[in-house]
Amino acid sequence: MRLLVHKKARRVKGGSGPRRRAKMHITKGDLVQVISGDDKGKRGKVLRALPEKGRVVVEGVSIVKKHRKARQQGEESAIVSFPAPIAASKVMLIDPKQDRPTRVRRRVDQDGTVERIAVRSGEPIPRNR
Repeated sequence: MRLLVHKKARRVKGGSGPRRRAKMHITKGDLVQVISGDDKGKRGKVLRALPEKGRVVVEGVSIVKKHRKARQQGEESAIVSFPAPIAASKVMLIDPKQDRPTRVRRRVDQDGTVERIAVRSGEPIPRNR
């Protein structure tokens, strides 16, 4: 007679191995526009890029509230508002020439540096860190 073993018992803890770092077309400091979701059409500056999770934090987009408890005797509790991360696929870079959202292409120069090119206008997009 076989023992009954639940599927959970056979699972390996810690997920499916080491996380891969996803290549992202967006970096910290870029000006982006949200293309889908509740905040569609909003523009903002990227405050943080989280390539491990494929998400970005954009200024003024996806604002959430957190109730913060007082930690010390004289301190007061408060409700803190801050931008939450959203998927990097939901934002598009703003073309510096036409001031409209654009897809991004990569070009490797002869000296080996990677440059981002706006598909809409062909202009290079500078890195603002």
